[in-house]
Amino acid sequence: MGHRHVHRLYVPGTSPVHRLPPQCKLVALLAFVLVVVATPRERIWAFAVYAVLLAVVAAVARVPYGVVLRRTLIEVPFVAFALLMPFVATGDKVTVLGGLELSRHGLWGAWNILAKGTLGVMASVLLAATTEPRMLLLGIERLRMPQLITQIAGFMLRYGDVVVGELRRMKLARAARGFEARDLRHAGVLARSLGALFLRSYERGERVHLAMVSRGYDGRMPVLHEVGATAAQWGMASALPLSAGLVALAAWMTP
Repeated sequence: MGHRHVHRLYVPGTSPVHRLPPQCKLVALLAFVLVVVATPRERIWAFAVYAVLLAVVAAVARVPYGVVLRRTLIEVPFVAFALLMPFVATGDKVTVLGGLELSRHGLWGAWNILAKGTLGVMASVLLAATTEPRMLLLGIERLRMPQLITQIAGFMLRYGDVVVGELRRMKLARAARGFEARDLRHAGVLARSLGALFLRSYERGERVHLAMVSRGYDGRMPVLHEVGATAAQWGMASALPLSAGLVALAAWMTP
Protein backbone atom coordinates (compact mmCIF):
# COMPACT_ATOMS: atom_id res chain seq x y z
CA MET A 1 0.00 0.00 0.00
CA GLY A 2 1.56 3.20 -1.14
CA HIS A 3 2.38 6.09 1.11
CA ARG A 4 -0.26 8.30 -0.54
CA HIS A 5 -3.01 5.71 -0.35
CA VAL A 6 -5.84 6.66 2.00
CA HIS A 7 -8.44 4.05 2.91
CA ARG A 8 -12.00 5.05 2.10
CA LEU A 9 -13.11 4.61 5.71
CA TYR A 10 -10.44 6.95 7.03
CA VAL A 11 -11.28 10.64 7.46
CA PRO A 12 -7.97 12.54 7.35
CA GLY A 13 -7.41 14.96 10.19
CA THR A 14 -5.07 16.22 12.87
CA SER A 15 -7.43 16.13 15.84
CA PRO A 16 -6.36 14.84 19.27
CA VAL A 17 -8.27 11.61 18.54
CA HIS A 18 -6.38 11.13 15.26
CA ARG A 19 -3.05 11.61 17.02
CA LEU A 20 -3.69 9.00 19.71
CA PRO A 21 -1.65 5.79 19.30
CA PRO A 22 -3.75 3.02 17.76
CA GLN A 23 -3.31 0.60 20.65
CA CYS A 24 -4.80 3.17 23.02
CA LYS A 25 -7.88 3.55 20.82
CA LEU A 26 -8.28 -0.20 20.42
CA VAL A 27 -8.24 -0.80 24.17
CA ALA A 28 -10.60 2.13 24.74
CA LEU A 29 -13.01 0.76 22.13
CA LEU A 30 -13.00 -2.72 23.66
CA ALA A 31 -13.54 -1.36 27.17
CA PHE A 32 -16.36 0.91 26.00
CA VAL A 33 -18.15 -1.94 24.22
CA LEU A 34 -17.82 -4.20 27.28
CA VAL A 35 -19.33 -1.48 29.48
CA VAL A 36 -22.22 -0.96 27.06
CA VAL A 37 -22.94 -4.69 26.87
CA ALA A 38 -22.89 -4.99 30.67
CA THR A 39 -25.45 -2.19 31.12
CA PRO A 40 -28.97 -3.35 32.07
CA ARG A 41 -31.25 -3.02 29.09
CA GLU A 42 -33.98 -1.39 31.17
CA ARG A 43 -31.81 1.71 31.82
CA ILE A 44 -32.71 3.49 28.59
CA TRP A 45 -31.26 6.78 29.82
CA ALA A 46 -27.81 5.17 30.12
CA PHE A 47 -27.74 4.31 26.42
CA ALA A 48 -28.72 7.89 25.59
CA VAL A 49 -25.71 9.07 27.62
CA TYR A 50 -23.45 6.64 25.76
CA ALA A 51 -24.66 8.10 22.47
CA VAL A 52 -23.87 11.60 23.75
CA LEU A 53 -20.35 10.47 24.73
CA LEU A 54 -19.77 9.14 21.21
CA ALA A 55 -21.10 12.40 19.79
CA VAL A 56 -18.54 14.27 21.87
CA VAL A 57 -15.77 12.03 20.53
CA ALA A 58 -16.96 12.65 16.95
CA ALA A 59 -16.98 16.40 17.59
CA VAL A 60 -13.45 16.35 19.04
CA ALA A 61 -12.26 14.22 16.11
CA ARG A 62 -14.05 16.53 13.63
CA VAL A 63 -15.80 13.57 12.00
CA PRO A 64 -19.14 14.76 10.53
CA TYR A 65 -22.16 13.24 12.23
CA GLY A 66 -23.65 12.47 8.82
CA VAL A 67 -20.67 10.28 7.96
CA VAL A 68 -21.03 8.34 11.21
CA LEU A 69 -24.77 7.82 10.74
CA ARG A 70 -24.44 6.69 7.12
CA ARG A 71 -21.74 4.18 7.96
CA THR A 72 -23.72 2.89 10.91
CA LEU A 73 -26.36 1.64 8.45
CA ILE A 74 -24.04 -1.29 7.73
CA GLU A 75 -25.53 -2.99 10.79
CA VAL A 76 -29.06 -3.09 9.34
CA PRO A 77 -28.81 -6.56 7.74
CA PHE A 78 -27.37 -7.98 10.96
CA VAL A 79 -29.90 -6.58 13.41
CA ALA A 80 -32.99 -6.70 11.21
CA PHE A 81 -33.99 -10.00 12.82
CA ALA A 82 -34.37 -8.11 16.11
CA LEU A 83 -37.52 -6.53 14.68
CA LEU A 84 -39.10 -9.99 14.55
CA MET A 85 -38.52 -10.76 18.23
CA PRO A 86 -41.62 -8.96 19.53
CA PHE A 87 -43.75 -11.11 17.19
CA VAL A 88 -42.21 -14.52 17.86
CA ALA A 89 -41.12 -14.35 21.51
CA THR A 90 -43.32 -15.84 24.20
CA GLY A 91 -44.42 -14.39 27.53
CA ASP A 92 -46.59 -11.46 28.54
CA LYS A 93 -48.22 -9.57 25.69
CA VAL A 94 -48.82 -5.85 25.21
CA THR A 95 -51.32 -4.38 22.79
CA VAL A 96 -50.24 -1.58 20.47
CA LEU A 97 -51.87 0.23 17.55
CA GLY A 98 -55.30 -0.79 18.69
CA GLY A 99 -54.97 -4.56 18.43
CA LEU A 100 -51.47 -5.71 17.56
CA GLU A 101 -50.17 -7.99 20.31
CA LEU A 102 -46.43 -8.00 20.91
CA SER A 103 -44.32 -9.90 23.41
CA ARG A 104 -43.06 -7.70 26.22
CA HIS A 105 -39.95 -9.88 26.55
CA GLY A 106 -39.43 -9.69 22.78
CA LEU A 107 -39.65 -5.89 22.81
CA TRP A 108 -36.99 -5.67 25.49
CA GLY A 109 -34.83 -8.16 23.60
CA ALA A 110 -35.13 -6.20 20.36
CA TRP A 111 -34.25 -2.96 22.16
CA ASN A 112 -31.27 -4.63 23.82
CA ILE A 113 -29.84 -5.81 20.49
CA LEU A 114 -30.52 -2.58 18.61
CA ALA A 115 -29.21 -0.23 21.28
CA LYS A 116 -26.03 -2.12 22.15
CA GLY A 117 -25.31 -3.14 18.56
CA THR A 118 -25.73 0.40 17.26
CA LEU A 119 -23.47 1.90 19.92
CA GLY A 120 -20.80 -0.71 19.20
CA VAL A 121 -20.95 -0.06 15.47
CA MET A 122 -20.80 3.71 15.98
CA ALA A 123 -17.72 3.36 18.18
CA SER A 124 -16.08 1.13 15.55
CA VAL A 125 -16.93 3.64 12.81
CA LEU A 126 -15.21 6.38 14.80
CA LEU A 127 -12.15 4.18 15.25
CA ALA A 128 -11.96 3.48 11.51
CA ALA A 129 -12.52 7.15 10.68
CA THR A 130 -9.67 8.35 12.90
CA THR A 131 -7.09 5.59 12.41
CA GLU A 132 -5.46 4.43 9.21
CA PRO A 133 -5.72 0.66 8.70
CA ARG A 134 -1.93 0.19 8.61
CA MET A 135 -1.69 1.98 11.96
CA LEU A 136 -4.40 -0.28 13.37
CA LEU A 137 -2.27 -3.28 12.45
CA LEU A 138 0.72 -1.73 14.19
CA GLY A 139 -1.44 -1.12 17.24
CA ILE A 140 -2.57 -4.74 17.24
CA GLU A 141 1.06 -5.84 17.12
CA ARG A 142 1.83 -3.61 20.10
CA LEU A 143 -0.94 -5.41 21.98
CA ARG A 144 0.89 -8.72 21.44
CA MET A 145 -1.44 -10.16 18.83
CA PRO A 146 0.21 -13.20 17.14
CA GLN A 147 2.28 -11.86 14.28
CA LEU A 148 0.96 -14.43 11.81
CA ILE A 149 -2.54 -12.96 12.19
CA THR A 150 -1.33 -9.40 11.71
CA GLN A 151 0.69 -10.41 8.65
CA ILE A 152 -2.36 -12.07 7.05
CA ALA A 153 -4.50 -9.05 7.87
CA GLY A 154 -1.86 -6.74 6.40
CA PHE A 155 -1.74 -8.63 3.10
CA MET A 156 -5.56 -8.67 2.94
CA LEU A 157 -5.53 -4.91 3.45
CA ARG A 158 -2.89 -4.32 0.80
CA TYR A 159 -4.29 -6.61 -1.89
CA GLY A 160 -8.03 -6.47 -1.27
CA ASP A 161 -8.36 -3.51 -3.61
CA VAL A 162 -6.17 -5.27 -6.18
CA VAL A 163 -8.50 -8.28 -6.28
CA VAL A 164 -11.56 -6.04 -6.51
CA GLY A 165 -9.93 -4.18 -9.41
CA GLU A 166 -9.24 -7.47 -11.17
CA LEU A 167 -12.87 -8.49 -10.73
CA ARG A 168 -13.96 -5.13 -12.16
CA ARG A 169 -11.76 -5.59 -15.24
CA MET A 170 -13.16 -9.09 -15.81
CA LYS A 171 -16.69 -7.72 -15.62
CA LEU A 172 -15.82 -4.99 -18.12
CA ALA A 173 -14.29 -7.57 -20.48
CA ARG A 174 -17.48 -9.68 -20.35
CA ALA A 175 -19.61 -6.63 -21.04
CA ALA A 176 -17.39 -5.66 -24.00
CA ARG A 177 -18.14 -9.07 -25.50
CA GLY A 178 -21.88 -8.58 -25.12
CA PHE A 179 -22.41 -10.68 -22.01
CA GLU A 180 -25.09 -9.68 -19.53
CA ALA A 181 -26.24 -11.93 -16.70
CA ARG A 182 -30.04 -12.04 -16.75
CA ASP A 183 -31.04 -15.34 -15.17
CA LEU A 184 -29.76 -18.63 -13.76
CA ARG A 185 -28.66 -19.83 -17.19
CA HIS A 186 -25.64 -17.57 -16.88
CA ALA A 187 -24.62 -18.91 -13.48
CA GLY A 188 -22.01 -21.17 -15.12
CA VAL A 189 -20.27 -18.20 -16.72
CA LEU A 190 -20.15 -16.33 -13.43
CA ALA A 191 -18.85 -19.44 -11.63
CA ARG A 192 -16.04 -19.83 -14.18
CA SER A 193 -15.22 -16.15 -13.76
CA LEU A 194 -14.88 -16.62 -10.01
CA GLY A 195 -12.67 -19.64 -10.59
CA ALA A 196 -10.45 -17.64 -12.93
CA LEU A 197 -10.29 -14.83 -10.37
CA PHE A 198 -9.18 -17.29 -7.70
CA LEU A 199 -6.43 -18.69 -9.93
CA ARG A 200 -5.20 -15.23 -10.89
CA SER A 201 -5.14 -14.13 -7.26
CA TYR A 202 -3.31 -17.29 -6.20
CA GLU A 203 -0.70 -16.88 -8.94
CA ARG A 204 -0.25 -13.22 -8.05
CA GLY A 205 0.26 -14.20 -4.42
CA GLU A 206 2.96 -16.71 -5.46
CA ARG A 207 4.78 -14.06 -7.50
CA VAL A 208 4.58 -11.52 -4.69
CA HIS A 209 5.84 -14.06 -2.15
CA LEU A 210 8.83 -15.01 -4.33
CA ALA A 211 9.62 -11.34 -4.89
CA MET A 212 9.52 -10.68 -1.14
CA VAL A 213 11.70 -13.70 -0.33
CA SER A 214 14.26 -12.56 -2.92
CA ARG A 215 14.39 -9.24 -1.06
CA GLY A 216 15.07 -10.82 2.31
CA TYR A 217 11.57 -11.43 3.68
CA ASP A 218 11.78 -13.86 6.62
CA GLY A 219 8.18 -13.79 7.88
CA ARG A 220 8.43 -10.39 9.55
CA MET A 221 7.62 -7.08 7.92
CA PRO A 222 9.98 -4.18 8.73
CA VAL A 223 8.52 -1.65 11.18
CA LEU A 224 8.66 1.84 9.68
CA HIS A 225 6.70 3.64 12.39
CA GLU A 226 7.01 3.46 16.15
CA VAL A 227 3.65 3.65 17.89
CA GLY A 228 4.61 3.84 21.53
CA ALA A 229 2.15 5.50 23.90
CA THR A 230 2.80 7.79 26.84
CA ALA A 231 0.91 7.78 30.12
CA ALA A 232 -0.85 11.00 29.09
CA GLN A 233 -2.07 9.39 25.87
CA TRP A 234 -3.36 6.33 27.73
CA GLY A 235 -5.13 8.68 30.12
CA MET A 236 -6.76 10.60 27.29
CA ALA A 237 -7.90 7.39 25.60
CA SER A 238 -9.37 6.11 28.87
CA ALA A 239 -11.67 9.13 29.17
CA LEU A 240 -14.41 7.48 27.08
CA PRO A 241 -14.53 4.04 28.79
CA LEU A 242 -14.15 5.58 32.25
CA SER A 243 -17.03 7.97 31.62
CA ALA A 244 -19.11 5.10 30.29
CA GLY A 245 -18.14 3.03 33.33
CA LEU A 246 -19.46 5.70 35.68
CA VAL A 247 -22.73 5.75 33.75
CA ALA A 248 -22.97 1.94 33.93
CA LEU A 249 -22.27 2.02 37.67
CA ALA A 250 -25.06 4.54 38.15
CA ALA A 251 -27.36 2.37 36.01
CA TRP A 252 -26.67 -0.69 38.15
CA MET A 253 -27.22 1.26 41.35
CA THR A 254 -30.51 2.75 40.17
CA PRO A 255 -33.41 0.77 41.65
